[in-house]
Amino acid sequence: MSTDTPGIDPLEALRAPRDPACDVFLTGPVFLDIIFTGLDSAPVRGTESWARGMGSSPGGVANMATALARLGLRTSLAAAFGDDHYGEYCWDALEQGEGIDLSMSHTVPGWHSPVTVSMAYEGERTMVSHGHEAPAPAPVAGTSTGTTGTSTGATAPVFPQCPPRARAAVASLAPGRSEPWVATAARDGALVFGDVGWDETGRWDLDALPDLAHCEAFLPNAEEAMRYTRTDCPRAAAHALAERVPLAVVTLGAEGAYAVDGRTGTAAAVPAIEVEALDPTGAGDVFVAGFVTGTLADWPLADRLAFAGLTAALSVQEFGGSLSAPGWAEVAAWWQLIRTCDRQDPAALERYAFLDDLLPTTARAWPLRRAVPTIGFRQ
Repeated sequence: MSTDTPGIDPLEALRAPRDPACDVFLTGPVFLDIIFTGLDSAPVRGTESWARGMGSSPGGVANMATALARLGLRTSLAAAFGDDHYGEYCWDALEQGEGIDLSMSHTVPGWHSPVTVSMAYEGERTMVSHGHEAPAPAPVAGTSTGTTGTSTGATAPVFPQCPPRARAAVASLAPGRSEPWVATAARDGALVFGDVGWDETGRWDLDALPDLAHCEAFLPNAEEAMRYTRTDCPRAAAHALAERVPLAVVTLGAEGAYAVDGRTGTAAAVPAIEVEALDPTGAGDVFVAGFVTGTLADWPLADRLAFAGLTAALSVQEFGGSLSAPGWAEVAAWWQLIRTCDRQDPAALERYAFLDDLLPTTARAWPLRRAVPTIGFRQ
């Protein structure tokens, strides 16, 4: 876990001796992300572009795992790692740097780590990735193994079909793909949060997402939600989704987020925080991590949305995916600063008043800058 986090445990008041040791379980491909920053424009064909800055960090599913860990959740990740220097670096950064449990992960001999090069400019990013599917590990006596599906252009880890007992799990849903571990996790009491990407098949059929039936919450963006529900309004889409899943959360980009609790009919809308976005990489993962945190802490729906939106807004002000995931130090510094700024709308500030009961009374000055790790340097 990052050294500037004040050690806040958002679930401290709820923990009991018989509770799971793991708060959140997730699985997926881990990439080595190399991020070039300080580009004035997109690279031009046939020319060489020089970036004014760069950084390296674990990417892919590591973006969300890092975001969860930095918010104080005990996070378990099942992933395949190459036995090259990239894999060693990513493993060390996640286990030693972020405190993520990698006991269900494994190193694959002779397999190279997937790599993504990200170029950030004009508030957007362009990415180039390369990787191969990880071979299945040799079975271990007394355990069974299963293979997950393969995400777009990436690799998917093989891990025991029985995930650790956890309060929650994050599943990446894809058309026509069912992950046996999702049903197992839900049956063992985990709240499953379903994330989703663009449907390359073009069908946009909710029935093609079999694991949606095991989800506590479904968190598509506005375009995905409207296509899946055949509606032309994100809010109408959220209400339609709430008929299929207990909790529907639709992200609206610059307009914030909207959620509907299908059990109670409660709806909540929270506007986005206006920030100068440097790099949106990983912002969706950070939003999910913030919402999972608030849900496990049993906050009101509107507070969960506000917190998720805040953490995502803080992340886009920094470069990279896992590099930019905020911890409680960043949240506390923002809350301390925003209340001293002139011409703040009192009603807008009141939306985040729930932070007063969570945050330390003192915080480091804003803005905070995380160290940008580079492979080869030693701390």
